[in-house]
Amino acid sequence: MSTTDWPVYSPFAKEHFGRGLAEGLAEGLAEGRAEGRAEGRAKVAARMLLLVLEARGLAVPEELRVRITSCTDLAQLDSSTIRGANAATIEELFD
Repeated sequence: MSTTDWPVYSPFAKEHFGRGLAEGLAEGLAEGRAEGRAEGRAKVAARMLLLVLEARGLAVPEELRVRITSCTDLAQLDSSTIRGANAATIEELFD
């Protein structure tokens, strides 16, 4: 069982409070893991886009670098990476 800031006297209340607390904790941990994975995927996708652009010899201005690294939309980052692999200039990336 768990401890609370308020008294839980009955066995029924103790059981259900503890169960609700455990379920809430499990749900919060699962949501946190999912958010962490999504953030990690976005960081990897942004890094890949920057690597593709740099490998192609396209200079990435700091403003654009910040825009890319702060993006959390995986579909947009993937699309930009594909365009970046074929773009002749950095401006074509966002046309």
